[in-house]
Amino acid sequence: MFTPAPRLTTRPDLRGTFGMCATTHWVATGTAQSVLERGGNAFDAAVAAAFVLHLVEPHLNGPGGDLTALVATAGNPAPVVLVGQGPAPQRATIAHFLDEGLDSVPGAGGLAATVPGAVEAWLLLLAEHGTFELADVLSYALDYAVHGYPLVPQVAGTVNAVRQLFTDHWPSSADFWLVDGQPRPTDELMTNPAYASVLRRLIAAGTSQGSRTDRIEAARTEWSTGFVPEAATAFLSVPHQHSSGTRHAAVIDREDFARHRASWEPALTANFRGYTVAKMGPWGQGPVLLQALKILEGYDDDQLDPQTVAGAHHMLEALKLAFADRDAYYGDPGPDEQPVPIDTLLSTEYAEQRRALITDRASTEPSPGRVEGYQPFIPPLLEEGPAKAAAGTGEPTVGKTGDTRGDTCHIDVVDRWGNMISATPSGGWLQSSPHIPGLGFALGSRLQMTWLDPASPSAVRPGRRPRTTLSPTILLKDGVPVSALGTPGGDQQDQWQLVYLLRTLVGGYTPQQAIDAPTLHTTAMAGSFWPRTWTRAGTVVEDRLGAEVIAGLIERGHRVTLAGDWSLGRLSAVTRDPRTGELGAAANPRGNQGYAMGR
Repeated sequence: MFTPAPRLTTRPDLRGTFGMCATTHWVATGTAQSVLERGGNAFDAAVAAAFVLHLVEPHLNGPGGDLTALVATAGNPAPVVLVGQGPAPQRATIAHFLDEGLDSVPGAGGLAATVPGAVEAWLLLLAEHGTFELADVLSYALDYAVHGYPLVPQVAGTVNAVRQLFTDHWPSSADFWLVDGQPRPTDELMTNPAYASVLRRLIAAGTSQGSRTDRIEAARTEWSTGFVPEAATAFLSVPHQHSSGTRHAAVIDREDFARHRASWEPALTANFRGYTVAKMGPWGQGPVLLQALKILEGYDDDQLDPQTVAGAHHMLEALKLAFADRDAYYGDPGPDEQPVPIDTLLSTEYAEQRRALITDRASTEPSPGRVEGYQPFIPPLLEEGPAKAAAGTGEPTVGKTGDTRGDTCHIDVVDRWGNMISATPSGGWLQSSPHIPGLGFALGSRLQMTWLDPASPSAVRPGRRPRTTLSPTILLKDGVPVSALGTPGGDQQDQWQLVYLLRTLVGGYTPQQAIDAPTLHTTAMAGSFWPRTWTRAGTVVEDRLGAEVIAGLIERGHRVTLAGDWSLGRLSAVTRDPRTGELGAAANPRGNQGYAMGR
């Protein structure tokens, strides 16, 4: 039997038939719902919300960042992946980084920038699956940029953490984010005139075009070939401070922008307890969730409760095996390189072999599986990173104790027609690289997820995507989408989603009950973010998991870090019952920021 679900939840499980939205910020959720009320579909709503998130969660995402999304339309329920992850610039070679005196890609600074992919991807989604005009979708963000929007306290906290970097090395960031040397007060509305100008220019690019699609395509072209790449590349070509403590010029150029276009790919799927889970391919970490589910499929239900010693242990050990395979095999290979052996990694036979490695003791070393014809890569395993004096780590993930040092956003929307999207935009954080005054935002630093060792399947390669952690999910029953879900959290994204799925699909929890329940994750893998440390047998738990469970994990050899009662996981979800058309939504209470809305 599973631990009983909490009888009282922090928020209600929303129910209705018209439309449901859940995001990591209440303003974005309100924006998405407003679009649905005006007759837009789920994709119009998601795009409008996404551009608003650029403003209200600037420490978590920005126009210079990236995204991945899972999309299912009412006419075609098979989920597809919207690829908004830009590639490495053509001059971003291992040799160049080594010549710059670096042994890893920095976590902050323009040298770590990939080609921005988020805006391009949102416009592609709007053109192919939306119904709104570009001007109408962008009107929400434009109005906020001109007239003001609220800042959450976490923005000030992030700015304060990198204040010295701004004042000493990034004056454009200091000019925008500091007032009299202090973070902007959060009790005052903020504006962003430069970004308002960007939005106006994107809209203006298509005004002379004949059709809605043509107008959006003109904006895509302007973004990729016009004033944005001109301003960004010129600004970042000047050497500036990186998280390595050294100064470097970015290598991204206008041709890199012009060469990139967002795209679609088939989703990767695996079955678990009668459901199909759809994820991105192994150029991102999404298959980690699928591998873990395949391993756990072989256990009885009562061995999968995350709030028992056995269930938590099995989950942690399955995740460690999946992450070992991520580091050993996942990447974005070129046409002349070995493909990722994903069919083998997701096979039932392979899952059985991996499950057999799980004992009653916590594993202490990465154990990638063996795949014929492949040499698994074992990444460097560092328990400590550089001294904190290395200004501007730019780390966009969750600290070992659950503290947020920047992060990511998430959007889930389902409409009355059955369109559904789960999207995780991120990158372009205010702390990732110097603020570009003419644009009102910074470029991202996603290249920090690549290695400078050519033996790694996720080594930096010109024109190839870094192995992103962005990992949204769509859940299907009998081939029909029934839920879209996801969470910020870097390496924790698929871990917290795993806990959620075990509770909803096996334990019978409602979405809000599963989101509210205490969670946990492992840190026993090479981190995806600079300085890429790990904790041997590391486990981070919310204290609410219970003293008995925590003691049992310690007894089994897990190195447990207590993170407080309400600190881990920022899940949101929307649902749809194909039989009745009833819709639902739930959102995370942690941080007092996420919100769900619908009717």
